[in-house]
Amino acid sequence: MLYNIRVTIKRRFRKLLYDVIILGGGPAGLTAAIYAARARMSTLLVEKAYPGGQLIMCENIENFPGFAEVSSGYELSTAMHQQAIKFGTHSKTAEIERMDLTGDEKILYTTEGEEIRGKTIILCLGARPRKLGVPGEEEFLGRGVSYCAVCDGAFYQGKKLVVVGGGDTAVEDSVYLTHFASSVSIIHRRDKFRAQKIIQERALAHPIINVHWNQVVKGIGGGDSVDHIVLENVLTQEETKVPVDGVFILIGLDPNTKMLQGIIDLDDLGYILTDENMQTNVPGVFAAGDVRKKLLRQIVTACADGAIAATAAEKYIEGKHYSTTALR
Repeated sequence: MLYNIRVTIKRRFRKLLYDVIILGGGPAGLTAAIYAARARMSTLLVEKAYPGGQLIMCENIENFPGFAEVSSGYELSTAMHQQAIKFGTHSKTAEIERMDLTGDEKILYTTEGEEIRGKTIILCLGARPRKLGVPGEEEFLGRGVSYCAVCDGAFYQGKKLVVVGGGDTAVEDSVYLTHFASSVSIIHRRDKFRAQKIIQERALAHPIINVHWNQVVKGIGGGDSVDHIVLENVLTQEETKVPVDGVFILIGLDPNTKMLQGIIDLDDLGYILTDENMQTNVPGVFAAGDVRKKLLRQIVTACADGAIAATAAEKYIEGKHYSTTALR
């Protein structure tokens, strides 16, 4: 009887020790799961909601290689998730409260009191766009409200667009949007940009870009899609209704790394620092996707990060020896 109890305990323990735990089910996490599972590593994908991350908010995708158009981010993320499951990925819905990444076994603690153990962790926590918090912003998401010019600019051929923000991304992406729009208006709450001078010069010199200084967006309105915004002058409090076809809110991103502070090396903005193999400063802990410090945050770059991270995790495990056999 005692022997049987010991065997049962060991089996339960083994089930908790995965080769790879992927935290976050966006494009980076889903790709990492596909590559890890195909490498015959025991793989667990942990996501607090539905797999796909911000991808599921995309109505149309035209810049994913090999597909002229994907009808929705939900469709793409669902296909990626099913592919990961097909190759043997275990998928779990859970919210992580804290983690211990210091030992050979990495331990995640869920809000339900469960412990999840793995030899390696791939952090695919993503970054969330900062929002204005004004009426109509949530309602028209995907129907005229966007947080990514590179993702959605091509859908607005010949349209009147506004960009909200005054930093490098907002001003530079305003110039990018002129390739599609009939006009681009930059809405900025101050009387000068924070963007680099050379980026400002390009925008201010462009014939179809105009700037609304000292203005903030108070509301976004329309019918089936956006057809106007309401601006308020911060100096006079005068409100103006401006007809537009699309609103690009580009006031920054916040990486989801709060629980990693003091554990993983982050840059000044909170993004995870990695080498070219997605390795963080903690052995056996990798990062991929929008949560990582990088030049471009797109579906295709997130997928590339995920593939590299899974392969690097495999090589890391090959150089380690564990006394406990992982679940296969």
